[in-house]
Amino acid sequence: MRLVLASANPDKAAEISAILCSGAASVADLVLVPRPVTVPDVDETGTTLLENARLKAIAIAAATGEAAVADDTGLVVDALDGAPGVFSARFAGEAATYADNVAKLLAELAGVAPERRTARFETVALVRWPDGREVAATGAVEGVIATAASGDGGFGYDPVFVPVEGDGRTFAELAPEEKHALSHRGRAFRALAAELAKLL
Repeated sequence: MRLVLASANPDKAAEISAILCSGAASVADLVLVPRPVTVPDVDETGTTLLENARLKAIAIAAATGEAAVADDTGLVVDALDGAPGVFSARFAGEAATYADNVAKLLAELAGVAPERRTARFETVALVRWPDGREVAATGAVEGVIATAASGDGGFGYDPVFVPVEGDGRTFAELAPEEKHALSHRGRAFRALAAELAKLL
């Protein structure tokens, strides 16, 4: 099975590849193909993670004529009424860097008590075929937002997200295999792998 990656984000692509193509949850005979450089970014105009993942997968499947795999992830912070949510990647603006988004998040939560800094990461992973068939799966992890960034692994909000099921370290302080075992993306893509395995 060949799947074209909808994401051109190298960090996200590496995580998806690690989860789907290695380890106990890997799908046999699965080949992940990078998104063609000629295919532009897809406007994420959906109001939900599922809608955005589907938009990306449909666009790549249409452009390549092959099955596409896409995901969308949101960080839901309770004290911010669910923000940044679907706007997580562009919380600090359309051209925001990871550091920009983290800085804005910490500024928004300045003065918020530790017990009120609860949050969760949610991911929807989806495969779409050119004929319209699709398979989707979700994953989530509960956590809290730290008061300062810590760790140099991972990407995005990883330096400030402390998973409840962990040992007090942020995602950015965990080794990749430790993060994948707990993470929203790991859970979503392991569930997706199980669905894909039924099709092979």
